[in-house]
Amino acid sequence: MPKSQCLGCKLANKRIETNTVYETDLVACILDIAPLNEGHILILPKQHYHDVDDLDENTANEIMKVSLMFARLLKEQFRPDGITIIQNGGLFNDLTHYHMHVFPRYRSDGFAWVEPKDTTNAKGRLNETKEKLVKLISQHC
Repeated sequence: MPKSQCLGCKLANKRIETNTVYETDLVACILDIAPLNEGHILILPKQHYHDVDDLDENTANEIMKVSLMFARLLKEQFRPDGITIIQNGGLFNDLTHYHMHVFPRYRSDGFAWVEPKDTTNAKGRLNETKEKLVKLISQHC
C-alpha cells in the first residue's frame, strides 16, 4: 500500500486528527479510538512498516522503550490489575501498518486470550519444534 494511502502513516504523521499523547522522531503514541480500557495507547512508527520483522533496529528499540514508559505511566495513573502489550501481524494487522497496543487491564474487563480448541499437535511436538528453531537460529545469528 502506498504510504500516502496508509491509515497508520496518516495517524502517525498527523495527517488526520488524533489524540496524540507522546511522540518522538521515530514514533507517535495515540489513544485508540476504540479503547479496550481508558488509557489504551497505540504506538505507531512514523515510517511505514507492516510487520515487526520489517522494523529497523532503531525504530524497534524506540517502540520497546516507549512501551515500557507507558506501562509504568498507565500503572501510576489508572492503578490497573495489569498491563497488556500486544501486536498483531500479517493478516491480523487490521491497520496494515505496524502498531503496538499498550493498555491497562482489570480482572473484570472481559478481555481474554482465547486459545485454539486443539493444541495437542503443537504440544506433542515441543522437542521437535525446539530443535528446528535452535537450528534456524544458529544459521541466522
